[in-house]
Order: sequence, then structure tokens, then C-alpha cells
Amino acid sequence: MSDITTKAINTIRVLAADTVAKANSGHPGAPMGMAPAAHVLFSQLKTNPKNPSWINRDRFILSNGHAVALLYVMLHLTGYPLSMDDLKAFRQLDSKTPGHPESITPGIDVTTGPLGQGISNAVGLAIAQANLAATYNKPNYTISDNYTFAFFGDGCMMEGVASEAMSLAGHLQLGNLIAFYDDNQISIDGATDIAFTEDVSKRLESYGWEIIHVPDADTNYDAIANAISKAKQSKNKPTCIKITTTIGFGSLNQGTSGVHGSPLKADDIAQLKEKFGFDPSKSFNVDQDVYDYYAQVAEHGEKANKERDILFDAYSQEYPEEAMELSRRLSGKLPDNWSKLLPTYTSQDKPLASRKMSEIVLGKLEQALPELLGGSADLTPSNLTRWPDAVDFQPPSTGLGNYSGRYIRYGVREHGMGAIMNGIAAYGANFKPYGGTFLNFVSYAAGAVRLSALSGHPVTWVATHDSIGLGEDGPTHQPIETLAHFRAIPNLMVWRPADGNEVSAAYKASFESTTTPSIIALTRQNLPQLENSSIEKALKGAYVIHETPNAKLIIAATGSEVSLAIDSAKELSNNGVPTSVVSIPDFFTFEQQSLDYKKSVFPDGIPVLSVEVMTSFGWDKYAHAHVSLDRFGASAPAPALFKKFGFTVENVVAKGKKTVEFYKDHEVISRLDAPF
Repeated sequence: MSDITTKAINTIRVLAADTVAKANSGHPGAPMGMAPAAHVLFSQLKTNPKNPSWINRDRFILSNGHAVALLYVMLHLTGYPLSMDDLKAFRQLDSKTPGHPESITPGIDVTTGPLGQGISNAVGLAIAQANLAATYNKPNYTISDNYTFAFFGDGCMMEGVASEAMSLAGHLQLGNLIAFYDDNQISIDGATDIAFTEDVSKRLESYGWEIIHVPDADTNYDAIANAISKAKQSKNKPTCIKITTTIGFGSLNQGTSGVHGSPLKADDIAQLKEKFGFDPSKSFNVDQDVYDYYAQVAEHGEKANKERDILFDAYSQEYPEEAMELSRRLSGKLPDNWSKLLPTYTSQDKPLASRKMSEIVLGKLEQALPELLGGSADLTPSNLTRWPDAVDFQPPSTGLGNYSGRYIRYGVREHGMGAIMNGIAAYGANFKPYGGTFLNFVSYAAGAVRLSALSGHPVTWVATHDSIGLGEDGPTHQPIETLAHFRAIPNLMVWRPADGNEVSAAYKASFESTTTPSIIALTRQNLPQLENSSIEKALKGAYVIHETPNAKLIIAATGSEVSLAIDSAKELSNNGVPTSVVSIPDFFTFEQQSLDYKKSVFPDGIPVLSVEVMTSFGWDKYAHAHVSLDRFGASAPAPALFKKFGFTVENVVAKGKKTVEFYKDHEVISRLDAPF
């Protein structure tokens, strides 16, 4: 390696130390230790800072997101729109350089920080690339061939989500995935041997990964470059390049936990700069020859982008249909009139479980939406997430499917599935990833769900067995608090459709979304098709589904309880308490409506009784009283459970009468106007 290589690497180390010190907050040690790997990798990454969203760019994911100062420095040096002032604003309000990587920053594809998530996202990015390549590459036209690279550390390997995703990556033989394991043997608590003594290489090898070790990654830059070259030759295995580094390399406290999560002191930074040949009196200083070096790297990426554009023009002449379809996908648009394929229902249609109606929707849409790429966490026969003639996404050598297949067998890996879906969505090409499991076990993936919402990845969870209605499996499988938890997450749609029209509406909203993920909670038991429901009405999030003139009570319900609410309202009306019913398939969507519309649904002067086989927590925003389940369920056939816990016409009618009686001498103000 040349002298400019050493100078560039030391510039990265010093600049990262300055960045963290200026903020007086952050993690300088990992950036300083991983600087050689970052320099060698970024020197050959196929990216174009002038076109950050170029679809065939190599992807880079920093899973050990506390080392984000390293990533910001690399983005700055390689020409992304991240200025020196942005580095100086590290961890400050409204900056482009928050404390962990966020996809709002140009050049960052996924939001990472919770350990294990990033490396799992990387598996999703590799899956998306493999599927895109298998779908659109043709003889003499390699339209897609990018790699996904990731940095991860011991903390990622301690988190279970990484194991789930990396195990699947090995099974899928994702040769387009190359990950660097930063073996610095330090965590915040101290040396990793206080809690983590497994052989990571052997573990990943058992998953089906190729392992390459660079034992002297602090200084052996050629070995790092050679490891990358060797990794690219592995076509049927993901590769882990284990780099043994010294955390905080060059610091007075190098190799200790003292440089993990605390800025270097001023005297330490001064000696660091002097040791590496920099002026200790200068901060945030980069010599022009270092900028010039990285400018040449950026030029190579820009050239590769232009060459691929020329290739695509020729491809368009020979394969016009595929080119047109791919161009549409790259534009982020769905096919014209795709939503006309969504099934609609009348009250004369037979009752069906909403999970079955979900299966019907997927079967209708899969031919119109080549971007649909989904699967299930081992519950395909229960979630009904696979259309009849679907091809599995599998390594061709297994005979189980191929990479153009669009159904992913995730295995019992809910959390890994959630993080992988985030990676698929982040890839681009308008992928619409969905994943199935029981609603209760979406909770296993809560970390990934939260990052979907924070990052704006429009993934879709097909969450079946949504209540005590699943019956005999009992309270371990019956969600109680789940909807309240997910409804509390910002930027997340949580649909609980009451019939087929509302199921179609949930999918329409989910697939049209570009920045908001969805959970669609679906029943095991059959539901009637309701009079007065429609896709259009449901797309407002809530609507009056059963209207009674001069109503004295409104029953608000979701999912399977809407039909119960309607039956109860009819009984109440027959008993002198005129009652209307509101279906609320999605709180989040309803909150996006105008106040006038919302007040038309929940007006002043009429008390609201909520009916949902879940906790009442969160319903105070709409309802004055509740029929709810604020305890765990039980193991029994569903009808017995609904009766035991009071989800009957008799109990709802009785609670409705008590609600009206209580409020008859009180001014009833819509909860929409509540001051709290």
C-alpha cells in the first residue's frame, strides 16, 4: 500500500476522534480501530455520491452503529453531501449526523444502532439483490450485480436477531453478502471474556458462511484488500472477514473499554495527532491529497454508473417489457389500476376468516405486483401467506426453488424476518416485503418493527390469530397488549379489519405506502361480510358502519368485534337506546383525517363504548367506557372464551345501558376534544 493509504487511514482516525470530542459524546474507539478496513473497503466500493440512490451501487451497513463517527467521516471524505460543519455538528439538534446512523442522512440506507439489526438488514439487502438479478439479468446483460457489505461487532453477535438472520443467510447461500467482524474483544463493561467466550468463526461456519481471518488488521492493509478479493470469489456462501483490531488504536488507552464510549481527552488527541504526523493545534483538518485520493474513488463509481446506464439502454431495446417493468419499479410507482384486483364483498357473501381473505388478496395481487416478496416464520399453513403456484426463494442448487422465487421460508425467526424485511424495503426497486406470523409473536420482532417505523420502511406484517378467537392454544398465544403496544409507535399503521372489504383496504393502504409500515391483524375464525362496509370508507381509518338516527350511544369496535357491536346496537335500539356503530380498522389512518371528519364519526353529545378483545389501554382517545380484556386469556374453544370474558350481546347491551345511564346527567364531550 502507498503512503497516501497510511495517511488517509490516520486521517480517518484523527477526524473521528475530533468529531466525538467536539460533541463531547460518542464512541471513538471502534472508528479508530476499524479505520483501515473502512479505507480499504470504501476505496473499492461501487458507489456514486452524485447519485446516492443508484440501484446497482454496493451497499454498506454499519451494524455496530455506535461507531457512526467512522461512517460520517467516510461519507464526508468520499464526496457525499456531508460537510465538515456537519461533522462538527455530530449529535447536535437537527444535524445530519445523529448519534447513530439514520437513513435521513445521504449515503445511509438503513437506521441502525440497536445491535444486531444492521447485519440482519444486510441479509435483506442481499436477498433483494439476488431476487432482482435473477428476475431481470439476461445473457450478456448483467443489470444487477452489486454486493452488500456490513461491519458488525461482538455486541451484534450477542443479540439473538443476528443469529436468526445470519443463519438464514447461510442457508440461502448469499454469496453477494460480505461482512466484517470487528474482533476487538471489548464491550462497554470491559473485556468481552467476562460474558462472551464463544468462537464466532466456528458459529458462522456452522451456519454455512465462509470465514477469512485478518489477524493484524490494524496495519496489514494488503491483507484486508486480499480478503475482500477472496470473499468476492465465494459465489455460494456469505463471507465473514474477521478483522482483529485494537479499539482506539493510537490512543493512550487503546485496547481498553475506556475508549469505547467516551471521548478522548485533549492531551490524548494531541499525542495521537503528533504520533500520526498531524499538527496537534489543528482540528477537523484534512489535507488536499487525501481529498484528491477519495475524489478519484468517487470518479470510478460515477463511471460505473454511466456504463450501467448505457448497458440498460441496450437492454431496453432487446428486452423492452422487462426494461419497462423495471423502470416502473425504479420510479417507485405501482402498476396502473392494480388496486382494481382487490376483491370486494357484499353482505350476501359467505363468512370467511380474515386470514383467508388475506390469502385471497395476495393471490389476486401477486401477478400484477412483481415487487411483492414475502414469506412466513414457519407458519405458512396457518398464516395463509403463500399463493398456490408461488416459487420459493431458494438457492437453485437445493432444488427447492430459485432466486427469482418470491416466497421466503423464514423458519421460526420472527425477529430476523422483521429486520430482513427492513433490508428488502431499503434496497429500492419498490420491493413490497411482507411477513407472516401470529399477531402475538410480532412482539418477538418489536425492535425491528420500531425501526421500520423510524426509518420509514413500508413493510407489511400479516399477523394472524389476532385474539382469544384462536382458541385452544391458550394465553401464551393470545395477544392482549399487542395492539396497544404497536398503536403507540409513531408512523405505524395497525389494521384490524372487520370483513373482506376492510382487508382489501388494509392491503391497499399498505402497498401504496412509501414511508409507513403496516401490521394487519387477522382472525382465525370466520367473520360475516358486513352491510355498509367498503374499501373507500375503511381507507379513512374509521367510519360509521351502522347508523341509527338520534343515537344516544356509539359502540366503537375493531375486527371480529364489529359484528358483535352491530348485533348489540340493534338489540339496544330495540330496547329504547338508539345506538350507532363505528368500525375503526386503523387508529393511525383515522388520525390523519380532518378534525371535521373525525368529529362526524365521534361527535359531541354521544358517549362512546369501545368493544375490543384486547386491553382497554389506548382507547381513552375515543371512548368513554370499555368492554375489554385486561387480563390474559385461557385455553378453550373460541366460543367458550368469548362467553367467559363477556364478549356477548347480553354483556355489551348491559354495559351500553350503564354507559348511557351514567352520562345522562353529564355533558358529553367528544374524547377528540379531551384536554389530555
